[in-house]
Amino acid sequence: MRLQRLLEEAGLRQAVEDKEITGVTADSRRVREGMLFVALRGQRSDGFAHIGEALKRGATFVVSERQAAGAPHIVVPNARRALAYLCDAWYGHPTRDMCLIGVTGTNGKTSTAEMLYHILRCAGYSCGIIGTVSVSCNGEAFPICAADPLANMTTPEPEELYAQLAAMRERGAAYAVMEVTSHALALERVAPLRFQRALFTNLTPDHLDFHIDMESYYAEKRKLFSKCEVAVLSTLSDYGARLSAEVTVPQIAVGRGSITVLQQLGVAGTRFRLAVGEECLDILITVPGGVFVENAALAATAALSLGVDSHTATEALRAFGGVRGRMERVTVPGADISVFLDYAHTPDALERLLQGVRQWRAPEARILLLFGCGGDRDRSKRKEMGQIATRLADLTVLTSDNSRSEEPAMILRDILRGIDKEKAYTVIPDRREAIEFAIRTARSGDIVLLAGKGHEEYEIRGDARLPFSEREIAMAALIARKGGEEHAR
Repeated sequence: MRLQRLLEEAGLRQAVEDKEITGVTADSRRVREGMLFVALRGQRSDGFAHIGEALKRGATFVVSERQAAGAPHIVVPNARRALAYLCDAWYGHPTRDMCLIGVTGTNGKTSTAEMLYHILRCAGYSCGIIGTVSVSCNGEAFPICAADPLANMTTPEPEELYAQLAAMRERGAAYAVMEVTSHALALERVAPLRFQRALFTNLTPDHLDFHIDMESYYAEKRKLFSKCEVAVLSTLSDYGARLSAEVTVPQIAVGRGSITVLQQLGVAGTRFRLAVGEECLDILITVPGGVFVENAALAATAALSLGVDSHTATEALRAFGGVRGRMERVTVPGADISVFLDYAHTPDALERLLQGVRQWRAPEARILLLFGCGGDRDRSKRKEMGQIATRLADLTVLTSDNSRSEEPAMILRDILRGIDKEKAYTVIPDRREAIEFAIRTARSGDIVLLAGKGHEEYEIRGDARLPFSEREIAMAALIARKGGEEHAR
């Protein structure tokens, strides 16, 4: 694409020497001959310092927030916003003829997005999804090629995001469901996008290392609802009710009067009734836990607003098999305990997880909870998660979870400040050993919850991302437990 056209398409109309551009990137390591380089100010480094490297690698034009001596360039007030618009333009504005659905909130984004994607596909809609667990279109998974393998971004950086949307367009997608994080909104990744529907799940403390306080966190989330045509809001939380009062676009609220739980089926799921306007849907979801009722209600409400009929939505949710790493059961034939993987890594998510399991467990079943807290992340939640764990679990096993540059012992010390020392708990820093201990220690009929990692298949220590499959470790421990029982008999 010619430079002049690219800048015009991105809304950056400036007189420049026209030339052919071969791509757009903000990562100097990815620069190839003829590319445009955008210099971003980062939390750890300033892209301005990498302009020289980008030029050596073949960059022929630079976009930055200040004068770049010795390089053909333009100066913009917000380089991150410019990057998003440049990537959108480079890929031909892929969502202009697409119905784009954004899902935001602290907890429940992934389950809600995956449920909605499943309903739309069952209704025959050509649809893609971009989220924490998967990036796919009509069931075809896309490779994830993030420049930083440690980043694990729910909403990708613009270079990847708009490439994925363009690939979905090429595959005929008329709809796309996207998880939209507060980071993505704050860092302008979705600035060019217009959403036909925007869904809100809830807002509880998280990422306060980035946002500083809850008001700033809420303000970033609220931005999505100035970029949508219709808001679909869960008003079950205080922030949801506040957002409902503040948005100026048409809205559909899913509140306490919308949902009636009909039957708790334990590990088999929940039956509930959902009121949407004049319609009432009797829905069965086969994923255990009350939080999934809220997610399913939000997804079904959004689907109906997009023209899906109630029967299709109901049957789609009945057939929905759950989300990888979201109350995912680890099964081994003949196992006498239940083991679940879950992504709960915030105080609210952990409390909801434990309260949900307490509602359907057998009276004699104990809950064994294993969890840790991520390094280089919001420290303020660690003590509270310790308090929640010993209040609601029968045995708490504290361990490591992506310690990054922090010492695991220091993270565990923060969690221990909230632990009730009168309750049963133990500390096993090695996560593999901790999983094996929890499964070995459980009594017949007990429930073991492995919280925090969910779908993740790795452990981050320092700058290394090491293979680590909780699923495989748990299965091996269950098999070993079964073998020990048979030997004892």
